Amino acid sequence: MAEQKVTGHKNEKVGQVVSTRMQKTIVVEVSRRVPHPKYKRIITKRKKFYAHDEDGKARPGDVVRIVECRPLSRLKRWQLAEVVRRAAQVGVEPEALDQLGTDMGSGSQPK
Repeated sequence: MAEQKVTGHKNEKVGQVVSTRMQKTIVVEVSRRVPHPKYKRIITKRKKFYAHDEDGKARPGDVVRIVECRPLSRLKRWQLAEVVRRAAQVGVEPEALDQLGTDMGSGSQPK
């Protein structure tokens, strides 16, 4: 019989990337819908987690899966497992930038 090595179950969460302004760190916002304890109305609770992103794969707006790991810093206890869904990247065409630049540089101020 071949023995398989049993690994511990790690906690996973799926959330949206809010910030990638730090080096190798992303901020992931995880939201969950729960009933209010007293009024029983469904409310959305949100919590932010700092996660380690070694390769810088995640971008703001992406939906990612993060996995629990050992403490990496004062706030980081999670690491990026995978990017579930990419965010739609909105770009500006160069012609629009040129047009905007000529309109702004004309010197005519609105009165």
